[in-house]
Amino acid sequence: MTTTDRSPLVLGIDASTTACKAVVWDLRGEPAAEGRAALPLRRPRPLWHEQPAEAWWEALVAAVRAAVGDDPAIAARIAALCIAPQRETFVPVDDAGAPLRPAIVWMDERCRALLPRIEREYGGARIHRETGKPLSGNLSLGKILWLREQEPEVFARTARYLDVAAFLNHRLTGAYRTGWGCAGPTGLFDLEHGSWDVPLLSYLGVRVGQMPEAFPPGALVGRITADAADACALPVGLPVVAGIGDGQAGGLGAGVVRRGQAYLNLGTAVISGVFSGHMLTDTAFRTMVGGVPGTYSLETVILGGTYTVTWFLETLAAREAGETIEHALARFDAGLDGTPPGAAGLLAVPYWNSAMSPYWDADASGIVAGWRGTHTLHHLYRAILEGIAFEQRLNTEGVEAALGQAIEGYVAMGGGARSDRWCQIVTDVTGKPLRRAATMEAAALGAGILAAAGAGLFGEVRDAAAAMARVDPQIFEPDSRRHAFYSRQYREVYRQLFPALQSHLQCLASLTFDGGEL
Repeated sequence: MTTTDRSPLVLGIDASTTACKAVVWDLRGEPAAEGRAALPLRRPRPLWHEQPAEAWWEALVAAVRAAVGDDPAIAARIAALCIAPQRETFVPVDDAGAPLRPAIVWMDERCRALLPRIEREYGGARIHRETGKPLSGNLSLGKILWLREQEPEVFARTARYLDVAAFLNHRLTGAYRTGWGCAGPTGLFDLEHGSWDVPLLSYLGVRVGQMPEAFPPGALVGRITADAADACALPVGLPVVAGIGDGQAGGLGAGVVRRGQAYLNLGTAVISGVFSGHMLTDTAFRTMVGGVPGTYSLETVILGGTYTVTWFLETLAAREAGETIEHALARFDAGLDGTPPGAAGLLAVPYWNSAMSPYWDADASGIVAGWRGTHTLHHLYRAILEGIAFEQRLNTEGVEAALGQAIEGYVAMGGGARSDRWCQIVTDVTGKPLRRAATMEAAALGAGILAAAGAGLFGEVRDAAAAMARVDPQIFEPDSRRHAFYSRQYREVYRQLFPALQSHLQCLASLTFDGGEL
């Protein structure tokens, strides 16, 4: 790109759980500039996960300035921006938009004990039918009920409940607005009608006016104010368009815009989304607004994802003196070559963070079965990766059954997709070919695609995705012998294991020792 280039650019912002990433994209999907700023994640009590909402704005400003602050010529060419936020996370704010308490993050489980009450009083099936989401602890609705019960003074003072995109859009434009694809994950939004679920809000004691105004993907939600432009080193009046959650945005950035396609984000949570042209609900998945207006993403979630891998590396990996997690990961990744498929009879069910699809069991916990004295940490590492792949197969088969259509294969992204060995394990277990998104910043690219469509640089979102989203030419194909081996292990052991132990695990989770100090 030459310094005399005046072609338009767009700014895609991935405001995720651990960092804010700002990427300036050209209309071929090539990055022109990028910046990143880390975000704190606090765990003040067991099951709690919180963030200071002000840190979202500070990280966005830092990331955008890192991308464009030293080059006003790039900033001047940006035609629009869009935010793809972490999902379900929200913050209550006062009349001035100031946070009343730390934001409650999507992985927070403080409302777990309230779920049976919500099921009894409102009905989980009704929530699923209206919002596309089976009742689960990650949804915002249970946490708002928790606020009403446990922090009534905050609940009484709350002027608005803002998801991450709504909070940042307000700081950028002065308007309390968000996208359908950001409102939907809260579990408070009626997907079929594109509006907040009034009966459900009423059950919680919340007014529709306390929620941000919601717009379809790519619609204009406002323009950057003078103060925000000065803070971010962006042009005054720059259009801000409605985004979708980081999960759906990753699928859009991977070019998943037609039937039979699926994305697979091997991140903190392993998330897969299958494209659907119509609204469909089933316990095998949760239904999300898709990146193409009028479409949906049938999404499965393994909360244990690479969180479980990180837990292994931080807790059990016996890291050498001075060895970073990254180096330990590379060491164990290389060690996969010395451990056989099936990890010599060791099998892991990756419910370290409870289970969403297909069981929706907040009390679910992880299982490692088949231990023998000959097993090493390398066997456990392989078993964890294989367990996540088995769980992905279980999820994909559920979506295929509900959709009545086979999935052609996966387009992978996220940190885990960098590992050739893990990609091969996934394709060997599932039997699905796998390709990687050309960029690991697929969520930021998805936001950039919506920004480009919203700015009128393409006819529609599909056109923008066709021009900007690309996949790596390398294809991981299943090895027939390994796939046959894994299929037997999956059918005869994995698929049966958790259902056989589920009631015992629930009992175990309910037992607490009350005998005083040991």
